[in-house]
Amino acid sequence: MTETQTTGEERRGFEAEVSRLLHLMVHSVYSDRDIFLRELVSNASDACDKLRYEALTNADLIKDDPMLAIKVVADKKARTLTVSDNGIGMNKEDLIDNLGTIARSGTAAFLEKIKTDGKTDSALIGQFGVGFYASFMVADRVQVISRKAADDIAHEWDSTGEGDYVIRPAERAGRGTDVILHLKDDADDFLEEMRLKHILHTYSDHIAVPIFLSSAGDDKEEGGDSGPSQPEQVNSAAALWTRPKSEITEENYTEFYRHVARAGDTPSHIIHTRAEGMLSYTSLLFIPSERPLDLFDPARKPRVKLYVKRVFITDDTEDLLPGYLRFLRGVVDSEDLSLNISREMLQSDPMMRRLQKAITKKVLSELESLAKKDEKKFLEIWEIFGAVLKEGIYEDADHRQQLLKLTRFRSTKQDGWVSLADYIARMKDGQTAIYYATGSDPESVRRCPQIEGFRARDVDVLLLSDPVDDFWLSAAAEYEGHSFKSVTRGGSDLKDLGKDQETSDKKDRSEDENAEMSVLAGVLKVALGDAVADVRISERLTESAACLVADDNGLDIHLERLLRQHNQLGAASPKVLEINPDHSLIVAMARHVKHDKSAEAIKEPALLLLDQARLLEGETLSDPSAFAHRLSQVLEASLSAE
Repeated sequence: MTETQTTGEERRGFEAEVSRLLHLMVHSVYSDRDIFLRELVSNASDACDKLRYEALTNADLIKDDPMLAIKVVADKKARTLTVSDNGIGMNKEDLIDNLGTIARSGTAAFLEKIKTDGKTDSALIGQFGVGFYASFMVADRVQVISRKAADDIAHEWDSTGEGDYVIRPAERAGRGTDVILHLKDDADDFLEEMRLKHILHTYSDHIAVPIFLSSAGDDKEEGGDSGPSQPEQVNSAAALWTRPKSEITEENYTEFYRHVARAGDTPSHIIHTRAEGMLSYTSLLFIPSERPLDLFDPARKPRVKLYVKRVFITDDTEDLLPGYLRFLRGVVDSEDLSLNISREMLQSDPMMRRLQKAITKKVLSELESLAKKDEKKFLEIWEIFGAVLKEGIYEDADHRQQLLKLTRFRSTKQDGWVSLADYIARMKDGQTAIYYATGSDPESVRRCPQIEGFRARDVDVLLLSDPVDDFWLSAAAEYEGHSFKSVTRGGSDLKDLGKDQETSDKKDRSEDENAEMSVLAGVLKVALGDAVADVRISERLTESAACLVADDNGLDIHLERLLRQHNQLGAASPKVLEINPDHSLIVAMARHVKHDKSAEAIKEPALLLLDQARLLEGETLSDPSAFAHRLSQVLEASLSAE
């Protein structure tokens, strides 16, 4: 940073990420350059909203200039386009924080998205809060002159977008901000009044602050100057959510969504509600068609804007919506909250709890209706936001059954998604539980050995692979009288579900064979000692030699692993080793034990069998070297036998 003492001018370098972003903008990688004007007008609208809120408790901020407005002026002679507002304004520190650093711009996330997706779509600009920088798509120099409300001095931010910017004292008659774009040679169309009017009407008609368009520097006749034209209001300036649905087009809704969500996608579903009576409010909520960047942010804050009687209050309250609906974007406008309520008081206001309850009920009912009327669209939404909605099963007891009704699953018997109602409808005779298996992804869960016996008996098993699944299952004991039961935990109930289809025609094992298996299980338990909780003869295995299951009263295997990974649990508890009495390896081991019942004689094969079961379960071996040594011995012995 350098400073000129006499003028107070400072020259500062952009942060590295901002410089990279500006390089993209300056070299105009985007084809749709109209986006810059939408972003500047949105920023101006936000500045007006912030001032209106601050004025609720400090009327002096607005008394000298109470009519909030946005002005767009095209000057052909100077070749500049200016977007002005009389909103909250910025001081020197605000200009540096908002325009010169990465602190609030979201630049790093924007660049990472481009790098990951390989896209340079201009629709991404607003989504990451970097809309101001879109100015450099059309301008080779940008000046920002701003004076913060209640301040006596103004400051100017000036940059060509090539690595640094200048901050200097400036003059401005009142509060607010002027963004002055010195247009590039190929951007003359943004000086044409009809072109600007079309852009503003298309993208900004929903803005609740009046937008005035005027021009200056037009040649009236050759050698003459017409001066500025009369400002013309180009938007309706009415809050979109207050207008009748019949007057709102799909394009109106889409542009408002992009404005309020700072997004570039098209909303997947729109929920526009007006409630009157004991609780009066209007809500205009959107379900995005793309996953927001902050969807899994640990703060889990909703991003819906709260208004009171059309006055913006905040977009940062945890009490307006539950965390599991944080993917929603839009506005809620209350008629019952006090206009001068502070953001701190919102948390304890009982009206906010009633408002949250009413909106949550409406959203879930809307999703339920959508699932019936348009299953394809509902499943598209579920693909993106299902994992988030399932958080509500764990934390929202009041809506647990409704959320379970909405929840969709992968399963062993059906491609695509299945509801719990579908699952229950095709239960086997004698089946009372809803069986499930958990894991890191659906395909690995589908291959887990504990499912084999269920598949062989044509019993459906739900495949759960979202991290939240292990937690909501601990809160939801049952659905419509049917308990949830893990196939990797305790008894399998398979005796009550009939014989498996593959072995139903085979003769049952003799008493001697059953006795031999019981002896093998006992010897294996002695050989393995504390490494296992028990050794049992399995009913659930048809292909694998062995598998691990949690004890009847133990944690589910996948849940225990998750807790250990997050340091919420100490050492892993010993598991039950189940052996498949029909597998050739187990039969051979039983034959060996028949001649030598000592645990020492079978210890090495037993440890190898246990490690194999651990690997199938995705566990890390406690002693990989010992496993490799045992495996080498087995391979060597088999090759020598040949």
